[in-house]
Amino acid sequence: MLMSAIDGARLSASYPELAGKRVLITGLTSSCGVDVVRAFAEHKTRLILQFDEMSEQTQAIAEIAAPAALEIKAFGPIDRTQEQVVQFARSAAQAFGGLDVVINLVPLAPVQLEPSAGTSEIERIIAARLLLPFLLSKIAANRMSLVLTDGLILNVATLSAPATGAAQAFAAVTKAALTNLTRAQAEEWAAKAIRFNAIAPQTVGTAAAEPCLAGEPDVAALALYLASGRGKSLSGHVFEAQPTK
Repeated sequence: MLMSAIDGARLSASYPELAGKRVLITGLTSSCGVDVVRAFAEHKTRLILQFDEMSEQTQAIAEIAAPAALEIKAFGPIDRTQEQVVQFARSAAQAFGGLDVVINLVPLAPVQLEPSAGTSEIERIIAARLLLPFLLSKIAANRMSLVLTDGLILNVATLSAPATGAAQAFAAVTKAALTNLTRAQAEEWAAKAIRFNAIAPQTVGTAAAEPCLAGEPDVAALALYLASGRGKSLSGHVFEAQPTK
């Protein structure tokens, strides 16, 4: 099932049914999410972009997407507090009168930890890292269900390579938490035809010998596939990808 979806994503170049769809992409940086933005812009969607950093490079991403996208609105960094995330989620949902697709880019790389940091501190950091995708997905799914939208929420975890030692271990734990979150939400919203999936890089303990997705162009192609009519049967899946370089 997963490999057939990936093969289908690589073979399919266009999804005309995506034109006009309202697509929110969060967690964008100068080095992460460019291909995803470009892919949805080229399908004439209405884009809501949230950048985790503001620079000439991130401004260029919006400028590149603007001529192709049907409409575009951009937001800068937001504080990762519950109040700020909820406020942003509501603003994003109202930008074009609703949402059809939400893509959350979630970094797996750890913040600098003190040598004395214990399990509770690591759990706190992971919870803070996943606060935006958790709350945003919940609010977006609720809005989708109220207007009977067959929506997609896709969590895309990112990890720079090479990552070794503590960074790999932290990434593996964060990935497991994101996987559990995605699958739990997929089950919760299945009756409302709202799909939750994830794409995550291989980390310590991954059984597969080769990554399924070779880079961000593959990730973007799969995101399009999952958002299209061809991906409507897929929910609760976690696709493996190669860490970014």
